[in-house]
Amino acid sequence: MRILCIGDVVGNPGRHVAQRCLPDFLAKERVDFTIANGENAAGGSGLTPKVAEKLFAVGIDALTNGDHCFRRHEIMQLLERDPRCLRPANFPRETPGRGAVVIESKGGVPVGIVNVLGRVFMTPIDDPFREADRAVSQLQAKTPVIVVDFHAEATSEKVAMGWFLDGRVSAVVGTHTHVQTADERVLPKGTGYITDLGMTGPYDSVIGREKDKVIQKFWTHIPVKYDVAEGDPRLCGVLLDVNPATGKCTSIARVRLPEGATPLPPSP
Repeated sequence: MRILCIGDVVGNPGRHVAQRCLPDFLAKERVDFTIANGENAAGGSGLTPKVAEKLFAVGIDALTNGDHCFRRHEIMQLLERDPRCLRPANFPRETPGRGAVVIESKGGVPVGIVNVLGRVFMTPIDDPFREADRAVSQLQAKTPVIVVDFHAEATSEKVAMGWFLDGRVSAVVGTHTHVQTADERVLPKGTGYITDLGMTGPYDSVIGREKDKVIQKFWTHIPVKYDVAEGDPRLCGVLLDVNPATGKCTSIARVRLPEGATPLPPSP
């Protein structure tokens, strides 16, 4: 089966490039299941039920989140009622929503999804490794096909999570930095891995925000409002081939749409 994992959707540009590129790509590549990180999809920070429904409508099957998950309070109702929308599993137990779910793919294969939040250079939170271990153990009783979105800042923490879960999940994909990394690979025990999926949003920007305002902040250290940029919108992520019987990943390839965007270097 084929699973598409999409990096952080940022504001209107991210939603619009998904609407423009995703339906044809899903059909062409015969994608069975699509996961996207939606924590920046509403105005560049947070997610709302209305925005989530627009993303579901273009072919996304599940939305993960991150440190901006509760920036929009309207999301709480969606997190409680719709299993397609996750929040990080290592939030406190009392937090609305769920951090691990199983959703059936278009072909009838159950897909487990785990969403965890990193701690290095991030707001203190419960241990993502112990929570991922617990969630994966529970999901393994339901399906061998499991994808983990590790929303984290530090590359070392993400790489460590990949090795920690190698052989137990189909893929560990990093989100949060908005910069697509070139280290996609299948780990020795059959887990697909990439440190960061990249951003689905405006690349004529500083990680999705207007360049001049970000530079002004660095230059003067005076706080400014970071508005979402608009130029050069792209959809970035990875396409996974997964054996539905074993859950092992057989290949992983970076994706950047539209295809006329700046070419990627060849995969090793």
